[in-house]
Amino acid sequence: MGQWRWRRRTVEATIPTPFELRKIRMIADYQLGRGAGEALFPKRGLRLTHSKRTGRIRHIYLGDKLIATLRPKDGMFALTIHGGERLVKKMPLKELPMVTVRNDVAQFIREGGNLFCKHLVSVSPGIRPGDEVIVLDEDHRLVALGKAFLGADEMKTSKTGVAVKTRWGIESSPKKT
Repeated sequence: MGQWRWRRRTVEATIPTPFELRKIRMIADYQLGRGAGEALFPKRGLRLTHSKRTGRIRHIYLGDKLIATLRPKDGMFALTIHGGERLVKKMPLKELPMVTVRNDVAQFIREGGNLFCKHLVSVSPGIRPGDEVIVLDEDHRLVALGKAFLGADEMKTSKTGVAVKTRWGIESSPKKT
């Protein structure tokens, strides 16, 4: 068990119970596709922090790296770069909610810039507005993580506007969305 400093207070991280492990895996499978739960959250090395007020799961760590945060507003995950890297390594790419971007604008997005529709190369078919999305370049390297601003069909047909609001660029700090 470990402790982490978060907003000037120490938070106790605990090993997940079998019920908590099953719960976070099911949420990941629902949100990111079948198999995402096992890819993101192995049995060993996981630690959870809980809200002091409600007792609900807040953060999921693998070792000392933050993998995901469980958003209290909608009960879904906000992935970190470590979580995105783990998903890209462990799952088939065609099963992930992902967007592919042109290589010439990938650096801008790595630094935290939003992804515009005109820069898209391909889009996974099941993406809906508000979904957590993995952004890859044309060489299938992780560029960023973000929140879909449009659905898959709108992203494909639109030539203007923001397609994905970037939460984490590989070379940036997180943004609040």
